[in-house]
Amino acid sequence: MNLWENFDKNEIWILVMLAVAYIIVFILARKFYRHITALFFLWGFTIGVLFDFTIGGGLMDYYVLNDTDKYEVFDFLYYLLFGPFSYIFIYLYDSFKINKKTFIWYIAVWALIGTGMQWVFTNMGIIQFKEGYELFYSFPVFLMTQTITGLYYELVKSKTKVLLPKTK
Repeated sequence: MNLWENFDKNEIWILVMLAVAYIIVFILARKFYRHITALFFLWGFTIGVLFDFTIGGGLMDYYVLNDTDKYEVFDFLYYLLFGPFSYIFIYLYDSFKINKKTFIWYIAVWALIGTGMQWVFTNMGIIQFKEGYELFYSFPVFLMTQTITGLYYELVKSKTKVLLPKTK
């Protein structure tokens, strides 16, 4: 793994996005037990890496991260963005009290947010599509990953306490 091919706007944008994402997480009120917070950070990271290694250079090769096909430290930092997004997804999921009637709408909105973020990353030059891959192909991927994440949260919530006790 290389440190980086060129330190340019891609790497700067990743650092800026990481700072913004983690600042948002730290600004949000503590809602979950620490192990649940850690679980969903790890979950987001894992889902991002799984799909990237499946469609972004693993089994299929539909896009390149940053400047090169070789993995760099900033590719790993890019994956760290998935942790806060997963946490924010679950945080808002619980805050809005998503239920069976609102689940599909919530997932659809977040699939649009994910596709929108990928559009931003494409315009920043962090992601470059290839092999005929188009941005709108990512929407079903986000639908699937967000659905799995929502269902996983429901499973975890049914098995253990996830919310911190409310203080007065």
